[in-house]
Amino acid sequence: MLEGYGLTEVSGGASMTYPDDPVAGHVGGPLPCIKWRIKDVPEMGYHATDKPYPRGEICMQGATVFPGYYKRPDLTKEAFEGGWFKTGDVCQVYPNGSVKIIDRSKNIFKLSQGEYIAPEKIENIFALSPYVAQSMVYGDSLKNCVVAIIVPDMGKLKQWAADSGKDVNKLEVAAQHPDFKKLLMDDLERLGKEKKLSGLEKPKDVYVCVEPFSIENNILTPTFKLKRNIGK
Repeated sequence: MLEGYGLTEVSGGASMTYPDDPVAGHVGGPLPCIKWRIKDVPEMGYHATDKPYPRGEICMQGATVFPGYYKRPDLTKEAFEGGWFKTGDVCQVYPNGSVKIIDRSKNIFKLSQGEYIAPEKIENIFALSPYVAQSMVYGDSLKNCVVAIIVPDMGKLKQWAADSGKDVNKLEVAAQHPDFKKLLMDDLERLGKEKKLSGLEKPKDVYVCVEPFSIENNILTPTFKLKRNIGK
């Protein structure tokens, strides 16, 4: 089994592990058709000078890198810097040239205290909860905390409704019950402590939504990424 990394914007693959590499947990090194460099992300504490491993946002150049987004010069301008495509993915580089993807830089936002938050890090932790099917964490510079939209695991919600004497045929109502919301918040708090989230990374409130995020309801892109700015 090989591990690799790529994006639609670079025609698919950008790196691949060697078949005889005995070490797992990384995505190999750049493919011959593409050049990589890493860019400092100081607001998140990532620098190319970090020890023991350089860290930063992956930028790419090469024949397989796309020229731009169709009829969206604004997005194209935002995606490139000095001729390098900014992937938005943060990696650390090992001495043998292989890389490990460790974070995202494009979706960070700042709270009113001036602290930067990486929502995807929090969402990946919330995905470990048996009560969570999907989640979206959000905040902005005018507020001092983050909030979350949670799509519950429908099996767990149905089980809770049955055990609590609620109508299992009206799960959208059961999902809004304060007791279920408390159960959900308590589990998210547990995960936050286990994974050492800071107080600012823990949502102060959640909205429970039984409709899954999808392309059809315009919350996911065709590549299944969250459209975080919908409704702003």
